[in-house]
This record gives sequence, C-alpha cells and structure tokens, in this order.
Amino acid sequence: MPPISRRQSLAGLSLALGLGVSGQAEAAFSRASQDRRRTPESRSAGSDMTVAYKTQKVGPVEVFYRDAGPKDAPVILLLHGYPTTSHMFRNLLPQLATRYRVIAPDLPGFGLTKAPPRGRFDYTFENLTRAMEGFTEALGLKRYALYVFDYGAPTGFRLAALHPERVTAIVSQNGNAYVEGLSGAWAPYQAYWKNPSDATRNACRAALTPQAIRAQYVTGANEAHVAPDGYTLDIAYFARPGTDEIQLDLIYDYRTNVALYDAWQAYFREHKPPLLAVWGEKDIYFLPPGATAFKRDIPDAELHFYDTGHFALETHGAEIGEAMLDFLDRKMRG
Repeated sequence: MPPISRRQSLAGLSLALGLGVSGQAEAAFSRASQDRRRTPESRSAGSDMTVAYKTQKVGPVEVFYRDAGPKDAPVILLLHGYPTTSHMFRNLLPQLATRYRVIAPDLPGFGLTKAPPRGRFDYTFENLTRAMEGFTEALGLKRYALYVFDYGAPTGFRLAALHPERVTAIVSQNGNAYVEGLSGAWAPYQAYWKNPSDATRNACRAALTPQAIRAQYVTGANEAHVAPDGYTLDIAYFARPGTDEIQLDLIYDYRTNVALYDAWQAYFREHKPPLLAVWGEKDIYFLPPGATAFKRDIPDAELHFYDTGHFALETHGAEIGEAMLDFLDRKMRG
C-alpha cells in the first residue's frame, strides 16, 4: 500500500481499521508521520533510524513490533500500556535509535498483534508476560533495558523478576509497583476485583468508551499539545468486535499485579536494577508517590517529573528521550 498522503484524514484511517485493513493503514500512517517529523540528525544517520515493521510468531500469537537502531547496539524493549499500542513510541524510537536498538511490540489484545479469540486464549497478565518472554527469546534478546508504561509495567516487572540477569536497566513512565501510586480512579476496578459480578464488570465498561480513551490522553496535559492521532487510533482498535470483553478480562486480572507488588519490590531490593522514573505528575491513575516509592527499594533510582498527565510522551517526548539517553548512556554504556 502506498504511503498515506497528507490529504487523507484520521477519519479515513479509522474507517480502514474498521474494514479490516488496519495493519497496512496504521503502518503506512506511522511511516508518513515519521517521515514528516524526522529530525536532520535522524536523516543524516542513515537506515538505522528507519523504523521497520515486523511480526514474530510466538506459539499461537503473532506479535507485531517496531524495530529500529543498529542491530549490534544495546537493546531497549518498550512495552506500551492501556489503551494504546506501540504507536505511542512513534516519535521516541527514532530519537533512541541514534545509539540503541529499540524494539516495541504490541501486546496480545492490542493493536496489530494477532492472538486467538477469547475462549481459546486467556487474556491475563501472566499470558501477556509469557508472550513477551517468548518474543524476546525468539528474537535472541539476551540482555535488554525495559521501558514500561501502564499495563507494560506489570508485564515488564513480571519479566524482570523471571529473568533478572537479562535486564540491564528499567525506565518506568507512569508504570506503577506500589499501592501508594494507585489513585481513587481505581475504585470501580477494585470493586470488580473484590466482588466480580455482571454489575461490577459492566461498571468498568465506562473505561472503554471513546470519551474515556481520549480523556486518558488529555487530562492533566496541555490539550493543544496532544496530537489526536494516538487516541483516534486507539478508539478505532477498541471498536473491533470482542475487544471490550478482552479488555474487561484484563481489568479483572489486574488484581494479580497488585498482589505481586511485594515480590517486585523484593526484586528491586535484591537486584537493584538501574532505574529511571519519568512521570507525568498530573496522572489521575498513577500518582507521583508511586514514582518516589522506587527510591525506598532502589536508593539510586533517578526521578524526573513533568507537568503533564498519563501519556507524558505525547507532550514531553523529546525531554523524556533526552533524559533516557543520558541515563542509559551512563548506566548501560558505563
């Protein structure tokens, strides 16, 4: 499919997604966006800065992922959160790829990754972790830094606890591992965890609406600086049949992540991975105390707070990228 022209609208992309040609449309849109936004440094650096769009079979799951940077460079594995996909890293990947190999998969149940339907595949965080474990092994990634955000955090922390020897560093962008990081916005989900019923499950459907998805991007942020591309794409993906039930399954299973907080904190204390927390301080889901708590278990953890909300990359992507490069250059390249 040829690259999407400037005249084509996001509405057209959403329609294409609904008609089942989402992979081609979204990849073409991402390539076009990247070409327009690529910096002079990226253009002069050659093909290493070009993001490649690939798939990798892992058991019954076909993982879609983005891959950029020198093949022999240290690896950063970027794990997206809810309700988005690896598309959230569209601008960060070229920035990091100047010195690192950056790999960003779509988790099962999200974006362009293909997994069996509900009933033939259990949508749990354990299975998301198993898929990512198999993905890294299929790609031969023996050592990597983790960038974790939202749902990517419990997936990444589970992976790190399973294989601490593989994790060279962690960057947590509003990725929580402490009870004090959970805000009051979690009340409907906590009610569902404590008393699973049709009523409590249906109460969580409010989080799946287009209005709620957009609110995750703009609440606490300067809305004028939030591109509509991200939440428009997420809304289109969430409109696919069956996605709502998959997402409600994951909301219910999130309780197992909270139950693992003590184990992850023990991992932090024992292995003390180099950790950078880059946090949108106006996040209505994961509060700043969730970031400062890392220093309790990793005293050398570095914290950066930004005047924005949950999707900090949307408004402060360049600054976060610079902070990451400084941190990783010191910790991974030593």
